[in-house]
Amino acid sequence: MILQALNEYYERLVGEPDSRIPLRGFARQPVLFALEVDPAGALLQVLDLRDDSKKRAPAQLVLPEPLKTSGSGFSANFLWDNTGYVLGADGKDKPERAAKAFAAFRERLREVGAGLDDAGLNAVAAFLDAWEPEKAQELDNWKDMAGRNLVFRLAGEKHFVHERPDVRAAWLNYYETTASKNVGQCLVTGRTGPIDPTHPKIRGVKDAQGTGAALVSFNAPAFESYRKEQSNNAPVSEAAAFSYTTALNDLLQPGGSQRVQIGDATTVFWTERKTVSEGFLGLVFSQKEDQGDLNDLRLFLEAARAGKMPDKLADEGRARFYVLGLSPNAGRISVRFWHVDTVAGMWGKIGQHFADLDIVRRDNEPKFPPMWLMLKATAKREDLDNLSPLLAGAFMRAILTGGAYPGGLLAAVMGRIRAEQKITYARAALIKACLVRNARLSPGGGQTPEVTVSLDEQSTNVPYRLGRLFAVLEKVQEEAHSPAKLNSTIMDKYFGSASATPRSVFPILMKLKVHHLRKFTPQMKGLVVMRERTIAAIMDGINIATGGFPAHLSLEDQGLFALGYYHQRTDLWTSKKTAAATATIATEA
Repeated sequence: MILQALNEYYERLVGEPDSRIPLRGFARQPVLFALEVDPAGALLQVLDLRDDSKKRAPAQLVLPEPLKTSGSGFSANFLWDNTGYVLGADGKDKPERAAKAFAAFRERLREVGAGLDDAGLNAVAAFLDAWEPEKAQELDNWKDMAGRNLVFRLAGEKHFVHERPDVRAAWLNYYETTASKNVGQCLVTGRTGPIDPTHPKIRGVKDAQGTGAALVSFNAPAFESYRKEQSNNAPVSEAAAFSYTTALNDLLQPGGSQRVQIGDATTVFWTERKTVSEGFLGLVFSQKEDQGDLNDLRLFLEAARAGKMPDKLADEGRARFYVLGLSPNAGRISVRFWHVDTVAGMWGKIGQHFADLDIVRRDNEPKFPPMWLMLKATAKREDLDNLSPLLAGAFMRAILTGGAYPGGLLAAVMGRIRAEQKITYARAALIKACLVRNARLSPGGGQTPEVTVSLDEQSTNVPYRLGRLFAVLEKVQEEAHSPAKLNSTIMDKYFGSASATPRSVFPILMKLKVHHLRKFTPQMKGLVVMRERTIAAIMDGINIATGGFPAHLSLEDQGLFALGYYHQRTDLWTSKKTAAATATIATEA
């Protein structure tokens, strides 16, 4: 199914008027430099093809497709390759091997160009005949060039030699002669044709081999069956192998709008026909400040969160939507997740995800938090390198399918809160999302009390009220003492135990509250009254429900405790009504 969808995507791209996709026989490859030669083969200059960004990214050029490596290990490409093949030097201090690679490159040029009289090809051949590999180190930018890909350009021309019409025709003719003699039925297209023994490499998957890795391969007897070798175990024609790998490599290009990194999974998105949603989904999960104007995206997400299909996307609703997550695995690439839906179904599930996450926030916090921000909230020191790859993949799967969030997500968030004594917006949003989704999907439905977006003073849920009480007690401590003079707050010392075993901690905190209130100045009389009323109102609900502080709280109840704390603290610290209410009470008193 994956290969079929990618093959169809390739055919879709080829049929588009402004298609950027290489045709069969060609592939997009990174190239850093070009050698400019005159018609006699003399090297005139080295052209730097890298962009102007800080990373100096290489140019992505459409080149003759890499050919299979022979048993000798030397299988040169046509009119492009790394410096070991093109110049006979690669900076690895293995001159004998580089010399053999250089000879293979010249031989490939002769094989493909046999009988062709082309000025560009003749110039390159003359250069190779006269070139002395020991001079490579004298070239400009040699340190950056060594071991990297090069191409050729004839002096006075804008295009590269491999792009000349007669050269392209000669290459395609040669390419067809290298087709596999093993003919069979392709599992992807159903058509009969030459079966590709080894599929082209996939590039762009984070932490996979830089030279590329295989998505489909059989390189040991343990992976084979019925004495079939290599890809005969899952026969795919050369045409289909080229199509699916070319389409996937195009999706995996760095900086592409249909590619996003989620944990160790490099994830790509596409639709069966060209849609606006195709480019937007990547932004949903990776929105950053440098991505420019995201107003259209926010409008779409507003509609999706409200359970509506965005008006501009109404005609896309029935189109199939594909999501593929890939992660490195030695010399191969493994499929982390694969999901197929409709555009309407995808937006509905994304909207539900953001509705579950929706919680009161400050002005500088994102209304639709991207996935990387949520995952950071579960990682040690908020470093994504410390993130569990299994958790990231399961979280992504839950968003795409609308299923339950992974069981370890709530535990991971609560673990970071206990370790750092810090409840951030992202952590509070994740706790709320886990609780409301688990309640909605539980067999009984709604077993967990409803969790609101902002402070719910009417909630009778005891863990939630305990969290509110803890926030008020912390506020009293900070109002009684200058925060700069406090070595530690009750949050630093007691939050973990208060949220897990309230009965052992809250009596201590209530005694400390009396001590703190005594330090309020006479001018703060109104504030004392207001705090006492808030604490009494919260305690009344706890005493009526349980007759006192509970001995233990489950993980879900600890989540409700954290939400009560977050809601109450946010209300205390951000409400503009607090100052006015204080003044009114002081006047009445």
